[in-house]
Amino acid sequence: MIKRVTVPGLFPPPTYSHASVVEAGTAIAFLAGAVPLDEMGELVGPGDPVRQAEQVIGNLREQLRAVGSGLEHVLATEVYVVSEETSALSAVWEVVESSGLSRGPHSSTLLGVSCLGYTGQLVEITATAVVPEGAAVLGAAEALEGAAALEGEDA
Repeated sequence: MIKRVTVPGLFPPPTYSHASVVEAGTAIAFLAGAVPLDEMGELVGPGDPVRQAEQVIGNLREQLRAVGSGLEHVLATEVYVVSEETSALSAVWEVVESSGLSRGPHSSTLLGVSCLGYTGQLVEITATAVVPEGAAVLGAAEALEGAAALEGEDA
C-alpha cells in the first residue's frame, strides 16, 4: 500500500524517507496543521517548544483517528518551529521521533519559521496520511455531537 523510498544517490536521511508512493485507489487524508491548543482552545506550553510539540502530536493523533487513520499511516509531514536555533528544531524533532510518527519512515521537512498563527504558538505539524480501506471516518454529525458535548461541559 505504501512504498517508502530512500534514494540511493542522495545522502541517507536519519529517520525519514525521501519519498512515499501510494497506489491509485487508496484514500488519502490531507490534514490541516495540528496546533498546540487544548480542547478549550487554550495554548499548551507557552514558551516551551517541547511541551507544545507533545500537544501537537496528541492533536495530530486525534485528527488521524477522526479520519480512520493513525500515525503509522502518515506519508508526509511538515514540522514548523518558531526559532532560529537548530537546537530548538532538534528538540521538537526528538518529540516527533519518540511519538512513533517517524517510524515509517515517512517523508518530512523540518522548518524554522518566524511566527505561526496563534499568539505564543511555537510548533505546528501538517500531515498527509493513508486512510486504510474500510476505516470508519468521523462524520460531520459525530463531530458536531463531540463539539456539543464539550460546550455542555462548560455549563
